[in-house]
Order: sequence, then C-alpha cells, then structure tokens
Amino acid sequence: MLKNPHKIWLFASCLVFVAMLTFCVAADKASPAAANRNDSPAEKQRQLIRVLKSDAPPGEKTITCKQLAVYGTSDAVPALAPLLSDQQLASWARIALEAIPGPAADDALRRAMGKLHGKLLIGTINSIGYRRDPKAVSALVKKLKDADAEVASASADALGHIGGAKASRGLERALTEGRAGVLPKASDKVAADVSRRTLFPSNNAPGVVPAVAQGCILCAERFLADGKSAEAVKLYDLVRQADVPRQKVLEATRGAILARKSDGLPLLLELLRSNDKAMFGLGLRTARELPGREVTEALAAELGRCRPDRQAFLLLALADRGDSAVLPTVLQAARSGPQKLRLVAVGVLDRFGNVSSVPVLLNTAAENDIELTHASLAALARLHGNEVDADFLARLPQSAGRMRQVLIELAMQRRMESALPAIGASLENADAGVRAAAVKAIGALGGDKQIADLVRLLPSIQTSKERDDIEAALIAISGRRGAACVPTLLPLPQSDDSALRIIGLHALAGAGGPEALAIVKSAVEDKDETVQDEAVRTLSMWPNNWPEDRGVAEPLLALARSGKKSMHQVLGLRGYLQYVKEDNKFKDDEKVARITELLPLLTRPEDKRLAIAAIDAVSTGAALDLLVTFAAEPAIAEEASSALINIANKDRQGLTKDQRRKALQTVVEKSQNDATRKKAEKLLKELK
Repeated sequence: MLKNPHKIWLFASCLVFVAMLTFCVAADKASPAAANRNDSPAEKQRQLIRVLKSDAPPGEKTITCKQLAVYGTSDAVPALAPLLSDQQLASWARIALEAIPGPAADDALRRAMGKLHGKLLIGTINSIGYRRDPKAVSALVKKLKDADAEVASASADALGHIGGAKASRGLERALTEGRAGVLPKASDKVAADVSRRTLFPSNNAPGVVPAVAQGCILCAERFLADGKSAEAVKLYDLVRQADVPRQKVLEATRGAILARKSDGLPLLLELLRSNDKAMFGLGLRTARELPGREVTEALAAELGRCRPDRQAFLLLALADRGDSAVLPTVLQAARSGPQKLRLVAVGVLDRFGNVSSVPVLLNTAAENDIELTHASLAALARLHGNEVDADFLARLPQSAGRMRQVLIELAMQRRMESALPAIGASLENADAGVRAAAVKAIGALGGDKQIADLVRLLPSIQTSKERDDIEAALIAISGRRGAACVPTLLPLPQSDDSALRIIGLHALAGAGGPEALAIVKSAVEDKDETVQDEAVRTLSMWPNNWPEDRGVAEPLLALARSGKKSMHQVLGLRGYLQYVKEDNKFKDDEKVARITELLPLLTRPEDKRLAIAAIDAVSTGAALDLLVTFAAEPAIAEEASSALINIANKDRQGLTKDQRRKALQTVVEKSQNDATRKKAEKLLKELK
C-alpha cells in the first residue's frame, strides 16, 4: 500500500497520464483547435498554446494540457509554466511538462520549485523526480530540511529516482547527520528521547525517515543497475543500520545481499537462520535471486542444518533457482527425511528432466505411502524425453510386484504403446495388483492383438472384479477400434458361458456396425433368459453411429410391438423413440409420421414424454397438432406446452400465424404453470 501522500499523488498521476494518452486524441477531434484535419503538429501546438493564454474556462484548459502531453514541445513550456502555481490546473500542466522532451521543461520545474509551497511544491518535486533531472539535486537536498515533512519526503523520493553520486551524498547525510537518520547513542531512554526532540524540532519531521530510507534504496538500485556495486552496498548498509521502519530494513538487506553477489552469502545465511519469520521469508526470496553455483552449493548444505519445519520451504527455493547443482540434494531429500520434505523433493524432481532421478522416483512410488506414491507417479509422468521411456521399457520385463505395477501404470500415463508386449505378459501374473494394472493399461493403449489376448484370458477368470475390469478394457478398445474388431470378439458371443456372452454383447455395442448389430439382435432369442434381457437392453441403448447402424430401428420397433416381455416392449419403444430423435437423416415430416404410428403403443406418460422430446424442434403443422393432442393429457401437459412454445416462439418457415396462435392458445388453456402461461400470452399479443 502507498501510505505517503506524495507517493499516492505520484501513483495517481501516472494512472491519469496513461488514461490521458487514450483520451486526448478523442478530445483533440472535438477541439476547435484541431478543426482543420490537415493541421500539422506544430500548428496544433500553436492553437493549444493560444487556448492556454486565453480566458478559456479551466475545463477547456485541462483538455488542452492533456493534448500538449502529446503535441507539446519546448515552445509550449512558457505557456505551461505559469500554471504550476494554479490550484486547479497545476497537476494537468505537470502532466504535459513531464512528457515534453528537452531541458526547457526541466528548467521550468526547477524555477517553480523555488517559488511554490505545500501541495503545489510537492507535485512539482514529484515531476522533477519523474523526469530525473540531475540539475535539481542541490535544491532537492536543501528541501530535505524543509519544515513541511511532506515536502522533505517528496524530495527524498525524487533524489532516489534521479540517483547519482551527488544525490547519494545528500541522502546519506540526511540519514546520518540526524535530520532523518540514525539517533546518537544515549546512555538511557531519557537521553534518547531528548536527542530525538533535538534532532526533530518539527512535530512532523520524524515522518521523513521512511522517505529518506526509500530514497537511499532507490538510489542504490540505480547504482546497481549501472554496475556500481560498491556504491550500492554502501547505501544499502547505511539503511540497514539506521533507525528506520522495519520494511525498509528488509528491502535494504535484500539489496545489500544482491549487490555483494556471492560475497553476500554470509548475510543470506544469516537471514535463513533467523528466528524472525519476516527475515526468513526475505531469505527465501533472496535465495531465489542470488546467482552462482557457489551460492547453490552453500544453500544445499544449509538444508541439512535447517530446522525441520523450514526444510521444505528452503528446498522449494533451491529448486526455483534452476541450477542442476542442486539435483543431488533434491534426490537425497526424496530418499529420506520427513514426509513433507520428501513430498516437496519428489514434486520438483521433474524440473531437472534428468533420467538419473528415475530410480529414486520409482522406489518412492513403490512405497506404501499413498501421498508419496501419487506424487512420484505424477513426477515420473511429467519427465520428458525418449531416454526416460527407454529406461522404463528396460526395467519392465525384470520388475516384479509393486515395482512392476508402477511401471505399467507409468506406461499407460505416458501412452507408451511400445510397452504393450511386456504389459500383455503381465495379464497372468501371480500378483493381483499387477494383473489389474495390466488390464487397465491395455484398455487405454491396446488394439486388436490385445482384444484377442483378453478374450482368450476371460474363460479362466473366476473373480467378478477381474471380469469387470477386462470387460471395461474390451469396451474401451472396441470403442476406439470400431467395427474392425468384431471378428476378434466373436468367441465371446459364441461361448457356452452366458456371462461371457453378455460381456460380448457389451463389447460389440462399443464396436458398433452391421455385423455387431446382427449378433446382438440374434441374442434376443438366446437360450438363456438373462442373455435375452441384456440383448434387449443393449439394443435399446445402441450407439448412434448412423447411418452405419440405422438397422437398429427394425428390431427395436419389433420389440416395441411384440416383445416377449413387457420390459422388452418398453425398452424397444424407448430405444426406437431415441433413434427417431437422434437420426438426422429423417426429415421433419418423417419424424412426426413415425411418432404418429407409435401412438397406440404410447400408453405410459414417461413414453409420451420421450415422444414429445423427439419432435419438440419440428416446425410443422403436423407436429403442432400432435403436441396439442398431448397437451390435453394432464400428466404430460407441461412437457407438451413447453414444446409448443418452443416451436411457436419464432416465425418458423412452414408455420402459419393461425397454427402458431392455436398452439399458444392451447398452452394458455392447458398449462398449470404461471410462467409458461404468461410466456404464451405474451407471444399471442405479439402475433396480434
């Protein structure tokens, strides 16, 4: 947060300036001074200057100042300079002067600094600091002793932005000679209080201390940017040792470390060993910034000495440095230590992209700790490069137990199809966890060869869990491969085991196509009643891979009309209604005709709702008539009313106003929903 008033003003002026750059062009277009579109920039400037010198109201002059920030040159300075003492226009004039290049604007601001007071003076000093005018340094140093603490604070901030040896000396004296600096040593508290009253005769003067410290820090930053590390270190150390707000001490400490480069390591370690949370936090931040392998190695050594509750934070800072020298330390942390530290180490190992981290991560993933396992698998999955895949492939055939399971899971996550032969060899592994991982991976990666392996394996599987897993894998592969995999699946629907035949039906539905459909259709007459039921259920949910699978309509309609069981009839009817709704080959009239043919079979409200859903977007008179019939039945009146409004809502091609009016009137009469009726009434009024 910006707490000092002059800083708040400076921040606000920057925002205003940015907004001005967008606004001024639009304002210029509306300005009388720019009426001639062929005016040159010089002519525009002359017209703007005339406005400033005229008796124009302040609002117009404000816009003019904004425009001069774009068009102004040194020629505009004489017109802008007098406005620096104007309470209403000073800030706008400064915005223009800050943007005008050349020494004239600097000269005007310096001259004004000797004449102004209070807020006007503070604003001018801020503008000088923004322009970084070195000729203003002497005057600004004198202003550090101003009785107005805000003026002194603004001067300190401006000196920091200007920088240089002269500004540095002025700020340094202010901090060390007592006006805003280190207090003299006193033998007791009373003496210290006396000293403070002597040093700060003005009630507001102590408020200058943070600004002077900030000025020193800014000046040090400029030294550092210019390669003058020694000068920067001197200023940073001065602030660190001064009686200044804690935040300034922290900022200066960070700067002092970075300015010293590797020589700042002892000070950095001091921060990391501090019991003060703020100091430790600053150390973590600076540890990420201070470059050098020597620094990395020292920080890695510090990890072992660090308090357990801080180790994870330091390790994260080390990893953020991006220095490969820290890899051995991270690997060691991943192998042993508190769980929190191990989790952090595992989580950052993939950043180094090094295959040397694979053994440690694999061993961690194979442990019984769920959090570590998940973190290690995630890190291994993120590792890049064919070298990592090759390492996994080499390990997989020789692995066993939990390690083999981990490698199979990784092959699946990394989409390593080259691992399928080794994974397939794990389908009959003695370890149930390995078998389950192999089936899941094959479901994600496999093809026809793996379908054949699973089909061959199924008869020997006795547990329902493993059969369910294999079924899920078969359905997944069939969904990817499509009708091409049907021949490979045939042993299942031809099996003597009814449970295998049912699995076959599900896999065939995933594959789709005419051949699969014919097999499922014939299963409706299976000798086993449970297979019959599952065949009907499968047909009712047949995938909409039309036109290839449009043949499902005939068996569904047959089931709806003459199924052996009422359940078969219901499923056949629902499946057929879904087919009519989804098949985009049907024209609107065909959909309505097919639904109309089914009316004798639509005896249940839930089935009629499906019929309504199938035609709720069909904009024909026949569809409206059918929906009007449905709306007469209280059990489905609301669904029919919603569909009527949906069709009648727009002037759809093929519908007359009378047809739409009749539909909406039906809604008003039959619907019990207030909102639905009101909507229909509104549409009726619009039709009139």
